[in-house]
Amino acid sequence: MIVTVFRSRIRPENADEFHEVAARMLEIAESMPGFITYKSFSAADGERCSVIEFESPEHLQAWRQNPEHQEAMRIGRERFYLEYSSQIAEPTRGTRFER
Repeated sequence: MIVTVFRSRIRPENADEFHEVAARMLEIAESMPGFITYKSFSAADGERCSVIEFESPEHLQAWRQNPEHQEAMRIGRERFYLEYSSQIAEPTRGTRFER
């Protein structure tokens, strides 16, 4: 598994358009081979954190190279984001509890 942690702050004046594009990107990502899951969280100070999981680095790379995703990334830098950062990691260990 490969995990991407994407932290960002959205420009408030473009939030509605951002959410439309983000919904489309999730729709595409979910249809891609190797996609596992996506979760997004928002903090009280406006920071967003998304956690995206793919089966392998190759699957993540295919997502990154998707033409529509490439365009969304370009638009995001131009219009949506005040700032963002991403970290990509392969977990070395994992545990799970479920009742």
